[in-house]
Amino acid sequence: MASHNVPDVGLARMIARRAALSPRRRALSFEGTSWTYAQLLDQVDRLAASLREGGIGPGDRVAFLGLNHPVFLVAFFATLRVGGVFVPLNFRLTGPELTYIINDAGVHTLVADDAHTAVLDAARSELICQRFIGAESPSEGWEDGPAILSSHAPLTEPVDVVNDDVALIMYTSGTTGRPKGAMLTHGNLAWNNVNALHVMEVSPDDASLVVAPLFHIGGLNVTTLLTFQTGGEVVLLRSFDPGEVLSAIERHGATSMFGVPAMFLFMSQHPRFDATDFSSVKRFIVGGAPVPEPLLKAYSGRGIPLFQGYGLTETSPFVTLLLPEFAEAKVGSAGREPLYSDVAVLDPDGTPCAPGVRGEVCARGPNVMAGYWNQPEATRRVIDDAGWFHTGDVGYLDEDGFLFIVDRMKDMVITGGENVYPAEVESVLYDHAKVSDVTVIGLPDERWGEAITAVVVVADGEVLTLDELRDFGADRLARYKLPTRLETIDALPRNPAGKVLKYQLRERFGG
Repeated sequence: MASHNVPDVGLARMIARRAALSPRRRALSFEGTSWTYAQLLDQVDRLAASLREGGIGPGDRVAFLGLNHPVFLVAFFATLRVGGVFVPLNFRLTGPELTYIINDAGVHTLVADDAHTAVLDAARSELICQRFIGAESPSEGWEDGPAILSSHAPLTEPVDVVNDDVALIMYTSGTTGRPKGAMLTHGNLAWNNVNALHVMEVSPDDASLVVAPLFHIGGLNVTTLLTFQTGGEVVLLRSFDPGEVLSAIERHGATSMFGVPAMFLFMSQHPRFDATDFSSVKRFIVGGAPVPEPLLKAYSGRGIPLFQGYGLTETSPFVTLLLPEFAEAKVGSAGREPLYSDVAVLDPDGTPCAPGVRGEVCARGPNVMAGYWNQPEATRRVIDDAGWFHTGDVGYLDEDGFLFIVDRMKDMVITGGENVYPAEVESVLYDHAKVSDVTVIGLPDERWGEAITAVVVVADGEVLTLDELRDFGADRLARYKLPTRLETIDALPRNPAGKVLKYQLRERFGG
């Protein structure tokens, strides 16, 4: 039983209490339909009762596969109301990849939208699931989800959870190797948002536009759950389209949005960007990759505050945040630690590095995951005895305590014995007028060990040479950091978090 002295920060209780406090406030809007908090809770508790009837109890897993859809959120809260664990699935994965995750997580009940039932049907003989629910319309072998939401009697007795109970198993994007399931507790998610509330002015009058995929921690817990906690409105788009996002901001008077830099880049390149009315926007929150300076200027020029965040699935995700007031003075920084979590840069011995000295970025606090699902060894490798979660990112703290992320440890390129961090080179090359998008990788080189290789999406109608790139970067980068190879590509491959899949580029160009 939960202690009477410790508040229950569980999300199952939160959505019910919010519905009691703000029953008539608009909670969720999607494709022309809106639900109040009372209506949303009614949907949640109808599905929750059906889940319990179907065998879901404390600790049992329910998964959702699909694009952003209200039923994702209904299924999430419904699972928690009966004490279960929710498993959001990446809709970009193939059948075999999904099969691995679903079976690894031991999913009992699977909910899917219309666009994704077929991929699951093809793999069904290999899946361990016992129940399949269609989120949108009935099809053969799938229960009628809308019928459950309209006709099933609502839950009357939700399960009590404690703050350390697991709420989510969220699989990391797996840029290398098999994805691992990060176990995020009710407390992890709630404390992440306590930290966020102390640095962002969130109010019940906010309307947060949610366009990042909900199966990713950025889409689910940067503004979505935070908005529900504060009684605001979540405006959900099925997927990201830059023109539709610009229209939705005006149509709904959106006050906030989370996205990765690529999303904001595509919005800024859209023909309607300059004419869009952004007067309702209080903040855009950017995470998932460093924000290039030209992109910052594009938005500050429209008077839009950009909050730059750094976080990971395993940290629910808030590790640091750079407030707009420091955006110019601390260009390139990921910001500072929040009120109730700690950040350190540690050397291989676990000793804190002096200001300006590079080491591994580590985080500690109530937002750090309980561990990886069924992988105690992997958990021990990343969470040390002192409670520090080791991110695998290289960074340093400046004299003022602002964190600068240099790169992923595994993405570092060693050329001629020198360590080169691609992010540093990318931020320079990005400024070139002919460069629409760019990433830097190391490719095998007989002479230097690895060749600094720029993979560039060239601006429409332009032609770019390696010499042009090298000349452009010569004043800002040491010679050994300049690219010695140039490859062009139509679009950079990215995972749902917006991170470039560099291993794909290494495979493609490394032959």
